[in-house]
Amino acid sequence: MSDVDGRSTTSAQPVDVLARAEAEVLEAGRGLGEGALREVLSLPDSRLPELLDLAHRVRLRWCGPEVEVEGIVSLKTGGCPEDCHFCSQSGLFPTPVRAAWLDIPGLVRAARQTAASGATEFCVVAAVRGPDERLLRQVRAGIEAIRADEVTRELNIACSLGMLTGEQVEELAAMGVHRYNHNLETARSHFSRVVTTHTWEERWSTLRMVRDAGMEVCCGGIIGMGETTEQRAEFASQLAELDPHEVPLNFLIPNPGTPFEHYPVVEGPEALRTVAAFRLALPRTMLRFAGGRELTFGDLGARQGMLGGINAIIVGNYLTNLGRPAGEDLDMLAELNMPIKALNSTL
Repeated sequence: MSDVDGRSTTSAQPVDVLARAEAEVLEAGRGLGEGALREVLSLPDSRLPELLDLAHRVRLRWCGPEVEVEGIVSLKTGGCPEDCHFCSQSGLFPTPVRAAWLDIPGLVRAARQTAASGATEFCVVAAVRGPDERLLRQVRAGIEAIRADEVTRELNIACSLGMLTGEQVEELAAMGVHRYNHNLETARSHFSRVVTTHTWEERWSTLRMVRDAGMEVCCGGIIGMGETTEQRAEFASQLAELDPHEVPLNFLIPNPGTPFEHYPVVEGPEALRTVAAFRLALPRTMLRFAGGRELTFGDLGARQGMLGGINAIIVGNYLTNLGRPAGEDLDMLAELNMPIKALNSTL
């Protein structure tokens, strides 16, 4: 149809973003780009069930039904020289956390508790800018002790020790660390409002070196640190560019004494929409429920998240915050008929 000047008066109707996601993500396995993710994150609550259902189907199609279970332990707590505004372990803020080291027997006990929960992953974390030789010696001794213990010897060991040099990357790989966690935390455009003592690019450099050394890359961040919807879409797109093996999704816990202590907790529907959007950005990536989910979701919301794109979970306590008892999460997975990923399938 045309008007008197011969110009067309019809135009193609815009394709609904979820219909587009069904074709691009569910059928073709291609993650949504930043623009489409902004649309997803702006969907009304009335469309949340439809969005969660699509994200769950994407997860089953491209990742399968299994859930990877992980436990984490803090080898070196508190006293960190960096100013990450969300973190109670920064030595620059008046938080209740004090510097402390975990000894090797304590590390093995934590690994045993992780193994007893049915987890296959055990992540050793330290609150540092980057590891010094003392810390690397402690990590090396800890890995040797875990490998020597009959109960824990087959656990996959991951580490999160801050920013690394090339030599340190090679050293950790030689120790048998199979996965390294280093979160970008937030979108590049928002990072300087969250951390000022180092840059987003420094974190990115560590992640690239980890990948080049053959270790799996674990990289995610925290939702609810004052970022905009557009910056959440930006962050998901930047993670997709990195293509990590695993993305842990944390939700801000406004810890006392930190600059973010008065930030509001992310509301459940907003958090679920974010989980689903990240799944649509990263259809083949392990997407892990991490810190803050208990506060943000509660029990019902956690179940919805597991049915909205999540396929991995941290059980037990976090670094300086309490989590749910591991048994409750394992019971939830059983009730949802979600099998736990077997150890021999992760080696």
